[in-house]
Amino acid sequence: METDLWILLAGWLVATLRSATPLLFVTLGETLTQRTGVINLGVEGEMLAGACFGFAVAVTTGSPWLGLAAGALAGGTLSLLHAGLVLGARANQIGSGIAVWMIALGTTSYVGRGFVGQKVTPLPQLVGPGAGDGLLGVLFRQLTAPAPLAFLAVVLAAWWLANTRAGLAWRVAGESARVAAENGLRPTWIRLQAIVLGGLLSGLGGAVLSVDYTQTWAQEITKGRGLIAVGLVIVARWRPILVLPVCLMFGLAEVAVLRVQAAGVEASSYLIATAPYAAVLIVLVVGHRSARRSRTMPADLRSIFS
Repeated sequence: METDLWILLAGWLVATLRSATPLLFVTLGETLTQRTGVINLGVEGEMLAGACFGFAVAVTTGSPWLGLAAGALAGGTLSLLHAGLVLGARANQIGSGIAVWMIALGTTSYVGRGFVGQKVTPLPQLVGPGAGDGLLGVLFRQLTAPAPLAFLAVVLAAWWLANTRAGLAWRVAGESARVAAENGLRPTWIRLQAIVLGGLLSGLGGAVLSVDYTQTWAQEITKGRGLIAVGLVIVARWRPILVLPVCLMFGLAEVAVLRVQAAGVEASSYLIATAPYAAVLIVLVVGHRSARRSRTMPADLRSIFS
């Protein structure tokens, strides 16, 4: 009986972690980008590009690791377009992000046609069968490397942003580009770095989604996760460490929806599938006013969120 309980609990934990991992990478990337004073709605497109090209490379080469690297590179490359429009041409950040998203949607729909239904080599599990029957043993036997890497990335980003000179420079650039420049910093260069880093992490999150989590490719496979990430940044108060609980909340809601559908509950599957997004929307609406007043919101973002 106790063993069955461990297995049940481990199953929920594994499912939640695997569901949340792609979103963790994307939300962390957008959090770091917004901390420098730039919002990027294009992360939806960057995640989609990462999922498409990451899956394509993984199928073609037979290496899921190369697929993850290719996905990150695809997201980072696409983020350069947003950086060029926003930092170079001084385009509207919202409009630029939507343009990047639409370009990615069209490109991946065309490129990904030949990979629908293809199989990808799965990533190896963290440990082998001899790990034991306890909670951790069962957990690690079912998890792959991206989950702990996402957790480690969040912790390192939170420490770096709060305790290093470069992290301070990024925070200053987010509060005021003018003040940053007056103090000898280069806010444009800092924001370029943040946008590209956000793109790399978004692309990696997309690749984890297709190569590791679903192990398949389908058109618009991200289903709005990139846009959800933008909202979760607000819920997390622009603090990388809070990215963990808010993404786990979404992952748990998504797992609960899948379990409800598997249980044969008589309700519209389309309606049930909206539950994770509705949960995020409710939290976002409730916390929006306090988030705007929060001292953690970069000052240069306030005009966008007003």
